[in-house]
Amino acid sequence: MTARIIDGKARAERLVADVGAAVAARVAAGGSRPGLAVVLVGDHPASQVYVRNKRRTTEAAGMRSFAHDLPAATSQQELLARVDRLNADPAVNGILVQLPLPKHIDEEAVTERIAPLKDVDGFHPYNIGRLVLKRPTLRPCTPYGCMTLLKDTGEDLVGKHAVVIGQSNIVGRPMALELLMARCTVTVCHSATRDLPGLVRQGDIVVAGVGRAGFVRGDWIKPGAIVIDVGINRTAEGKLTGDVDFAAAREIAGWITPVPGGVGPMTIATLLANTLRAAELQDGTA
Repeated sequence: MTARIIDGKARAERLVADVGAAVAARVAAGGSRPGLAVVLVGDHPASQVYVRNKRRTTEAAGMRSFAHDLPAATSQQELLARVDRLNADPAVNGILVQLPLPKHIDEEAVTERIAPLKDVDGFHPYNIGRLVLKRPTLRPCTPYGCMTLLKDTGEDLVGKHAVVIGQSNIVGRPMALELLMARCTVTVCHSATRDLPGLVRQGDIVVAGVGRAGFVRGDWIKPGAIVIDVGINRTAEGKLTGDVDFAAAREIAGWITPVPGGVGPMTIATLLANTLRAAELQDGTA
C-alpha cells in the first residue's frame, strides 16, 4: 500500500479563493474590507518568514493587511498598549501576535489581552472555552485546518480512534477537542506516555505535533491510517521535514500529509477564514 497524498497546498489555495470571493461580495454589498493586523516582535528568522507569508496571502484574499514590526527590546507594557490600540481600531477585525515572543514578555498575558472576537489565532481562553463546550466561535487555525484536510479525504471520521501526539495549547489540546466534536475516540499522548508506539499503532487517525524531526516511525502506523503531520523542522542541511518518517509511513498509511505542502498552508488559509468570520461577527452578519 502507498498512501494517498493530502495536498494541503492545493486545498489552501481553494480556501483562500473562497475567502477572496466572499470578501469581494461583502465589499460589493457595501460592507467593510476585513483587516488583519500582524504584530511581529524581534527578528526571529522563522517568524519573519511566517509573517511575510501571512501578509502576502491576506492581500491576495482582498483583505487589508496591517504590519506592526516592533524591536526585540519592546517591553511587555508597550506590546500590551499596542494590542489595546488594535482592539479599539474598527478597521482591524483580526489581531495576530506572532509567537514565540522574546523571553521577557509573558505570552499568556498578551494572548488574553486580545479581544476575543479579534482573536483570529483562536488562542484566547474564551475561544478555547467555547470549543470545549462544542459551541466554537473562532477556532485555533492549525487544528481547524487539520480537520478540513481530514474531511477532504472523504473518510467517515465518526467512531475512528484518533491518536494525537503532543499536548500543546496551540495544536495538541485544541486538536483533541476538534476530533471529539467530529465524534472520534481520542487519545492524547505526551512525553510521559507509556508504550507510545503501541498506542500510535491503534490509531485510525494519527496527528503528530511534537516538533521533532522523524520522531514517528513508519512501523508505528496502523495499515490504512490517516496521518496528519503538523511538525515543521529544519535539518542540518536546511531541508524542511515533519515529525513523521514520511517515506516509511507512506508505505503503510492510507492517507498522509507531506511536509512542506501539507498542514502549513492550511494554517494560513484558515487564519484568513477566521478573519472574515471575525469581521462578520463584529458587524452582526455572521
